[in-house]
Order: sequence, then structure tokens, then C-alpha cells
Amino acid sequence: MIAALNRLVDLLEEHLTEEFDVDEVARALGTTEYHLRRMFSSLAGMPLSEYVRRRRMTVAAADIVRGEDDLLSIAVRHGYGSTEAFGRAFRAVHGASPGDVRRDGGPLRTQPQLRFRLTVEGSIPMDTRIVDRPTFRLVGHAARVPLVHHGINPHIQQHITGLPPQEHLRLKALSDTEPAGLLQVSDDVDAEATEGSELTYLHGVAVSRDTPVPDDLDAIEVPAGQWAVFRTAGPHPQALQKTWAATATEWFPSNPWRLRPGPSLVAILDRAEDFSTATCELWLPIEPA
Repeated sequence: MIAALNRLVDLLEEHLTEEFDVDEVARALGTTEYHLRRMFSSLAGMPLSEYVRRRRMTVAAADIVRGEDDLLSIAVRHGYGSTEAFGRAFRAVHGASPGDVRRDGGPLRTQPQLRFRLTVEGSIPMDTRIVDRPTFRLVGHAARVPLVHHGINPHIQQHITGLPPQEHLRLKALSDTEPAGLLQVSDDVDAEATEGSELTYLHGVAVSRDTPVPDDLDAIEVPAGQWAVFRTAGPHPQALQKTWAATATEWFPSNPWRLRPGPSLVAILDRAEDFSTATCELWLPIEPA
């Protein structure tokens, strides 16, 4: 995976001013666009699209400072149809307009070319099992919420606390397949897992494919496939979020699996009364790499 990411960076650099088909590159590297984008975002700390934008504006800034071409020619060369669109993208990266930079020589915020290296330190214990599951359904109450990487997501918290206590008991009684009990489900997550991007959050349970579902509940159909199940324990949600990050930095680069599109699931196995600590299982949909 590390070699694939470095090859991706090299290809991006070679075609920085052109349209770039990530899906085609992913297939040539023996992986999927979904997995490649998710791993890039997790390891680089930024979405692939943001890295490309920063690199383009870094190179464009050099063209502007040299002053050999007019701004429209530079804008078109870097994939923009107008100086206005180019100027907005340039200012978003550098904090100054192209005209200001041409006149003053700066300020400039350079994005260096990335290079990925794998360092496995074993700082996060990875208590993992691989599970084969037939088709099942996730049913419960869904809402669109923004993605939050660190700490408690207040939008999810508001969604859950807005449900009456008896509804949690009704959902729990519906559960009839693994993973058991009430689940925290994240679906339709942006492939690059950009913080602030919207996802579908479902507070619900897993049921067998043929289990009747009440009409007032939302449902997500989950196809048959394999899952990596990671057990976490400690301060909540920090321990869970650290393990989630470690799947990208340590587990996937070291194992012959890759993410496949699908919902991620969190099952709370045990917790303190105030939810300050918890033992959880994180379920991620996978396929052989």
C-alpha cells in the first residue's frame, strides 16, 4: 500500500496540470479508488483533492513570481477556465491574490511533494478478528451529520438523545444477528473522509435479511462480505478514535486487506455509567488486497 501511495504521488506530479483519473491509476496499482483515497487521507492528514490543489497552487505561484506569462495563461495551464476561479483557489492556499504575489513576491505557502514511509511501532494494540457475514440489514433512526475526527460529535449526540428511552429498548429487541446490540453506524462517508463532510449516521441494530422491519425505521442493506473487527477499550471516544486511525497507519499497510465501500459499525460491549470509558468493537468492511 505504501508503494502504491508513493506511485500515486509520482503520477500526480507528472500530470499535475492535467485531468487525473484516480480510478484508472488505482486499478493499475492493484487496488480501488475508494481504498486509495481513504488511505491517502488517513496517512497524509488531508484529502487527495486538497493535496492536488495545494501542489497545483505551489507550482502556479512559481509561474506567477517569474512573471513570464499573463495570469489567464497561467490559470488555463493549471486547469482553471477563468482568472477569477484561479484567483479564489490561489488565495485559499496562499492567503494572497496572484496580483499581490506577482507584485510583492509573497506571501507563499508551499506544499512539498509527499513521500510515504511505513513505521510500525505497535503503539496501538490491534486486537483483531476477520468475520465472514452473509447479507443483513441495519435498521434504526438515521440522520445526516458532519464528520468529526476528534472528540464527541455533538450532532450525533443530539440525534441519539432526541430519541425517547423506550425507543432504545425497542431497537435492542429487534437485534437478531451479529453484531449484536445497539450500533453506531456511519454510511455514505466521503471517500476521502474529509472533516466536516456529511455522512449518514444510523442509531440502530443489525437484523437478518428476512426479519420484518417496522415502517417507521430507516434501513441500510448490507451485502455479504468480510469484515475486520477491532476491539478497543479505554477512555471514550478517544480509544475508539485512536484505533480507527491506527487501522490506516498500522493495520492496513501491514496486512493483505483493503477497505471496500460500505458502512462502518461500532458496537458498545460495555461502558461506564457516564460513558467516560467503554469497550467497543469497530467493524470495517474489507476485501483481499
